[in-house]
Amino acid sequence: MSFVESMKAKAKSAGKKLVLAEGTEPRTVKAARMIIDEKIASEVFLVGGKDAISKVAGEQGVNLNGITLIDPANSDLKDKFAKAFFEMRKHKGVTEDEAAKSMLDNLRWGAMMVKQNAADAMVAGAENSTGKVLLAGFNIIGTLPGVKSASSCFVMDMPDKKWGKDGLMIFGDCATIPDPTAEQLAEIAVQSAESCRKFLNAEPIVALLSFSTKGSAKHENVDKVTKALELVKQMAPDLKIDGELQADAALVATVGQQKAPGSKVAGYANTLIFPDLQSGNIGYKLVQRFGNAAAYGPFLQGFAQPITDLSRGCSIDEIVNTAAVTLAQA
Repeated sequence: MSFVESMKAKAKSAGKKLVLAEGTEPRTVKAARMIIDEKIASEVFLVGGKDAISKVAGEQGVNLNGITLIDPANSDLKDKFAKAFFEMRKHKGVTEDEAAKSMLDNLRWGAMMVKQNAADAMVAGAENSTGKVLLAGFNIIGTLPGVKSASSCFVMDMPDKKWGKDGLMIFGDCATIPDPTAEQLAEIAVQSAESCRKFLNAEPIVALLSFSTKGSAKHENVDKVTKALELVKQMAPDLKIDGELQADAALVATVGQQKAPGSKVAGYANTLIFPDLQSGNIGYKLVQRFGNAAAYGPFLQGFAQPITDLSRGCSIDEIVNTAAVTLAQA
């Protein structure tokens, strides 16, 4: 069973509710139909004006039967959600009127549905930037206890099954934090390890990547990685993690034994933590293109409840697959 098939099976058995916040986006409307037809979610909400959603559905030839349309401006939940948002943001100077207006935003509305347990997960980003999706998540859903910074990971599915767990690996963070501090890098490592458990059903073996292996080079960027390792050992003392490691030392056993003798991670990693967004984004795209790997994600991690950001260039199938993975976390 492929990664996507396993996530769909998990989502189907969970029977959770999904909110798609961009209810008038054509690919999203088509994806909603597929998600319901495949029984990936027990209920799918499309957020937006009902007439506008119906118009798009008609243009796309989509039957809306079985899909729940919800218009923030006319919903019975409008006052409840506005009051909840006001309580969350009044310490930032938000007034009751401002809170009511804010909750007319589809992204905030979708996030509030998850926060208030009216839905179990939210997927958005087909027409909104990552920044807007993240802001809605931070302001309303918030992060897990003890987590200051949410991040992201990709699931890389490689044709050569010798890598990671039967060809599956976790790459983090490749989409969210441009230049993480040592503290943020440590959180990325811990959250990516948890994603490895959830997505790969495997015990994480985490490598903190660098251009240096165990002091072979001296630089402040290397120092950040070694400091992150120290912090992770305090945060998750039982986690199998090592660094700093070059990519070949992390992945190839013979190289790992030579460059980092005695390491339980070197040569066997299934979870790679990149030192910054530049290297992470470049790295996953090189593996995707040169290695013919499928790249699933980015999946947000560290939020208190499941929320996922899409690429604005996503396909309908990618929305469906992303929904399945997000619901499998719920």
